[in-house]
Amino acid sequence: MSKFATLITISAVFASSGVVACRDNPPVVYPTAVALTDEEPPLGTGDKLGVSVYNGATEKSKTEFTLDSSGEIDLPYIGAVVAAGKMAPQLKREIQAKLADGYLINPIVSVTVLEINSRKISISGQVQKTGTIKFSPGMTIVEAIALSGGLTPMARANAIKVTRKVNDKNQTYVIPYEMINEGKRPNFPMMPGDQVYIDTRVF
Repeated sequence: MSKFATLITISAVFASSGVVACRDNPPVVYPTAVALTDEEPPLGTGDKLGVSVYNGATEKSKTEFTLDSSGEIDLPYIGAVVAAGKMAPQLKREIQAKLADGYLINPIVSVTVLEINSRKISISGQVQKTGTIKFSPGMTIVEAIALSGGLTPMARANAIKVTRKVNDKNQTYVIPYEMINEGKRPNFPMMPGDQVYIDTRVF
């Protein structure tokens, strides 16, 4: 049998068995919604916040900070205060209590989160730009891939793996990105801390 005839025979076998090359059988079940929470995230590196301090009706200071790796902010009267890992209301109460301890008679403190930059998503594998991207509420897998420059031609587009922490355990989902992009499957909502990996297409 010639090589040409052999190739035709192999192709016919694949066709008759329903096998389609380079196309994953996408998962049927994966999360399409995230739980809503009224609790704001704790502050972290890169977050920007504003702190205003009043003594009664008199403004004593108004400062903006961007948290560095130390996680501390430096305030008048009381000096360094650890902000990282705390939520804004908690930080406000702590600053107010320290000011009331011998510094101001009637301290009133306002802590405003101006930018949240600490919540990230990591993306690796077959994308144009690997690394981390900033998470924003409502972000989907399609938007996350777009922010990474899109997939490479070698990407296994219908089997993108997303690993996230669920109840203190890692859970990995296989996401049919290609079908989502084609409007054939619902979108996948991202969460801060998600780790996205795009494997290489199998030929």
